[in-house]
Amino acid sequence: MEGVHGVARAVKWALIATVCGIVCGLAGGLFVKGLQFVTGLRLRHPAFMLLLPIGGVLIFWYYHLLGDDQQKGTNIVITSIQSGEKIPSRLAPSVFVATIFSHLCGASVGREGAALQLGGSIGHIFSRAFRMYPKNGHIMVMSGMSGAFSAVFGTPVTAVFFSMEVTNVGLMNYAALLPCVIASFAGREAAKRWLGIEGAAYSLTGIPAAQLPHVMKIGLLAVCCGLISVLFCIVLRQTARLWRRILPNRYIRALVLGSILLLLTYLTGGRYNGTGAEAIKEVIELNASGAAQASKVLGAGASGANVLIPVFWYTWLMKILFTALSLAAGYKGGEIVPTFFIGATFGYFFGTLTGFAPSLCAAVGLGAMFCGVTNAPVTSIFLCIELFGAQGLVYYVIAIAVAYLASSYYGLYPAQKIVFSKYASGFINKGAD
Repeated sequence: MEGVHGVARAVKWALIATVCGIVCGLAGGLFVKGLQFVTGLRLRHPAFMLLLPIGGVLIFWYYHLLGDDQQKGTNIVITSIQSGEKIPSRLAPSVFVATIFSHLCGASVGREGAALQLGGSIGHIFSRAFRMYPKNGHIMVMSGMSGAFSAVFGTPVTAVFFSMEVTNVGLMNYAALLPCVIASFAGREAAKRWLGIEGAAYSLTGIPAAQLPHVMKIGLLAVCCGLISVLFCIVLRQTARLWRRILPNRYIRALVLGSILLLLTYLTGGRYNGTGAEAIKEVIELNASGAAQASKVLGAGASGANVLIPVFWYTWLMKILFTALSLAAGYKGGEIVPTFFIGATFGYFFGTLTGFAPSLCAAVGLGAMFCGVTNAPVTSIFLCIELFGAQGLVYYVIAIAVAYLASSYYGLYPAQKIVFSKYASGFINKGAD
């Protein structure tokens, strides 16, 4: 009888997760379409970046009209999974609009924050509609996160494990595995089939055989990425705290920080605005035929044309600065794609400096940085496989393992719980720093 009940529950979860995944996939697909439209518009008409000083002001005002002054973002989704906290139904439309507007203005933000909040909010609505809240509500929230993340990034396996791993580091709830798998693949298929959303993928070639000198270089790169991830998390948090203390009025703060962003945009030619996805693609896909330009990559400039963007030792630092100021100014979108940019450009620079496979180092840097800021090593391994293929798996696993330790207990999401110690066997149950 127990087996029959188990099958019945599995069928029930499968049906609900399929519908939830399709809804999240369509929402995520429409979100991507919106981002593509406004990004293209901004690149064709750089004058939209003149909105940077007032964009944050308008977003703060928009959230105030919705009655949401807390702006917990992704942390409220994580807390909902941990403790069953209710997710406001207004979260999905608010982050949808605010993130698209942030990209129109040219803020240096990502898109995963919106994906996780969209999916988590929709999953929470499903949990209440099917009377699963609060007992099994967290599973539906995780399923929604998987469906939306998969639709937006095109990495369904990564999406499954991210929603399961990021909440409580070291402890995954496998009761959510089947619903997350179904929702993730349903969301990806819905976004691709009905909205034409293609997933991110990179052509990584010329990967050298895993020999001890190569492995040692990758290990050193991973240590650097782990430490940079700590720096990134500290700068994001301390920048926001510092400016809240200097300018307590959030509208004035947004105006000042937006003006600083506009000035920096003018000085740098718009190289660090937006996600930087084109630059990521170029540093990873640069092959042997492009070795003569080992210190330069193609990327979208402020004018919208392809221009040569130097990858110097400070390129990744500039992205940290732009992202920290953008988020402190009130812009929405998340930190993951900027994290990709930081890891890829630092990895590429490291490869040119050491004379070892710059494109591979860019890919490894991306994965290691992602692990460092999310404390999600299993997810990071699947991310590298889905983005770059399995040929460099040995390098990915080594780098991610090292970066996981080197990043200590820092992370992007304060609500995240570190359940198991990274350095010894035992529970610690502390929040990410």
